Amino acid sequence: MQNTVTVILAGGRGSRLEPLTRDRAKPAVPFGGLYRIIDFALSNCLNSGMRKLLVLTQYKAQSLDRHISVAWRNYFCRELNEFIDVVPPQQRIADSWYQGTADAVYQNIYAIERERPEHVVVLAGDHIYKMNYKAMVDFHREQDADITVGALRASEEEAKQFGVMQINDQQQIIGFQEKPDQPQCIPGEPGVCLASMGIYVFKARFLFEQLCRDATLEDSRHDFGADLIPSAIDTHRVFAFPFRDENRDATGDVKREAYWRDVGTLDAYFEANMDLIHVDPQLNMYDQAWPIRGFQPNVPPPKFVFGSEIEGGGGGEPQRRGEALDSIVCQGVICSGGSVRRSIIGPEVRVNSFASVEDSILFEGVNIGRHAKIRRAIIDKGVHIPQGMQIGYDLELDRQRGFVISPGGVVVIARGERVDHDPVESASQPTPVG
Repeated sequence: MQNTVTVILAGGRGSRLEPLTRDRAKPAVPFGGLYRIIDFALSNCLNSGMRKLLVLTQYKAQSLDRHISVAWRNYFCRELNEFIDVVPPQQRIADSWYQGTADAVYQNIYAIERERPEHVVVLAGDHIYKMNYKAMVDFHREQDADITVGALRASEEEAKQFGVMQINDQQQIIGFQEKPDQPQCIPGEPGVCLASMGIYVFKARFLFEQLCRDATLEDSRHDFGADLIPSAIDTHRVFAFPFRDENRDATGDVKREAYWRDVGTLDAYFEANMDLIHVDPQLNMYDQAWPIRGFQPNVPPPKFVFGSEIEGGGGGEPQRRGEALDSIVCQGVICSGGSVRRSIIGPEVRVNSFASVEDSILFEGVNIGRHAKIRRAIIDKGVHIPQGMQIGYDLELDRQRGFVISPGGVVVIARGERVDHDPVESASQPTPVG
C-alpha cells in the first residue's frame, strides 16, 4: 500500500443530525461512548495497512481536527513517510466551498499529486462498518480497473438514497444511476439492489485527468456518483467490488449479516448506538482481530456507589444503589446512587442518587440530578439535568421546553442547552466547540 494515498471526505454538514451537528461536523459526532463516527473509517485504514491519509474537512471542523490530533497522530511516523493530515479548504483553485465530492478532491489535487501515488482511495468519513480496503485495492489491480466502486446489497427502498449499479458476469459496471426514484433490482432478486458505498479506488493518473475535465463542465454537479462514474462506464474499465464485512462474532467467525450503517438521521443514529448494548450485537466492538481505535481519556475507571443503602436509615425511605445494567459505561463515570439501564454512558458522566436513566445516550460530562428520570433521550456534552427533572415521559412538554424530538420519539438536548422544569424556550450559552 506504499503507492496508495487515501482521501477521506469529512466535510459534510450533517444537517439531519442536528442539533448534534450544531457545533461539530458529522464525522466528529460521538458514537458508542468513546468513539467518534470517523474512527471507523480511520480504523479500517490502519487495519488495512493504509498509512498515507488526507482528511478533507469543511464545516465546523475544529472538533474533528482536535480529535484526530489527540487520538490518531501517534499511529503515524513522518520519518517513514506515513501521515494523517487534516486539510481544510485551501481555495487554491477556486474561491468557493466544495461543490461536490469530486470537486473536494479536485481542489486538493496538489496535495495528492505531491505523493506521486499509483492509486487513490476515496471514502466517506461518516459511516459505521468494518472493511479491509486492501482487498479492494488488490481487486482493482487484478482487474486493471480505472475505477472500482465498493458495492453493498440494499433493499429497493434504501437504494433510493444511494448510487445504484448494474454489473455483468465479470463484475464490470454497465449501468449507474445516482439516487434513482425507481432503482433497478439485481436480476433474479426482486426488491434487492446493488448500491454504491461511496468508496472508490482510482488509478491516480486517470483520476487527475477526469477531475480536471469535470472541473471545466458548467453543467456538472462535480460529484463522483452523479458525474464522474456514469461518464466513465462506457469508455473505461469500471468495476464493482462486493462489500466484505470484517465484523466477527466471539468465536472469530464472520457474522452472517453484513454490517454497514449510514447514521445520517437522529433515529438511525440512536438505533445504531442502542444495538451495541445487546448481548450479541450486530457490530462487535470487542473483536481484537479488527480493533476500532479512538481517544482514550486519561481519567479514572467508572465507579458505582451506595449499594442497597437506605438513605437516612428511616423505615420506608427509598433505596439508592449505583448500578448500570445492559449498558456501556465509559471511563470516569460515577453512578452515585443512580440507576442506568439499556444506555450508553460517555466519559465523566455523573448519575446522582435516585436518578433513573433508561434507553438513552449521554455524552461526555453530562450530570443527571437527584431524582431525575431520563428515558429515550440523547443528551449532548456537558448538559446538566436539574434535580427531579423528567425527560422523555411527556413529549409535548419536552417540545414546549424547546428540545428536539425525532420522528421516532427520541428527545435530543443540544450542547449548551438550558434545561428548566418550566416549559420555556431553551437558550444556548456560548461554549467551546467539541
